[in-house]
Amino acid sequence: MLLRFVLWNLADSKTTIEELRRYLRDESVDSFADVRGLRFKAWISHEVTERWGAVYLWESQEAADQEVPSRARELIGKDPDIIEVFDVEATIEGRYAEEELSRLGLAFE
Repeated sequence: MLLRFVLWNLADSKTTIEELRRYLRDESVDSFADVRGLRFKAWISHEVTERWGAVYLWESQEAADQEVPSRARELIGKDPDIIEVFDVEATIEGRYAEEELSRLGLAFE
């Protein structure tokens, strides 16, 4: 398994965190629902520092290498400032309420 981390600084970009949240609600989350080999994706932000990114958990290198249904680069107007790929050494699924993990977060509040 592989973990990919991508991060943009939006200070000099074409968009805002609020516009990207709308993109998540209206398009992006649904477009990733059936991506082969994607075990988990979390979109992340930090409004104070104007950063936006994502964390992907992939089943294999082959899955991680496929083209994904994202328009983030287009909306932001540049490639991510950081792209890091890590081997996953171990995982655990924590104990939590019966609520599903899908469609949680600020974009859905």
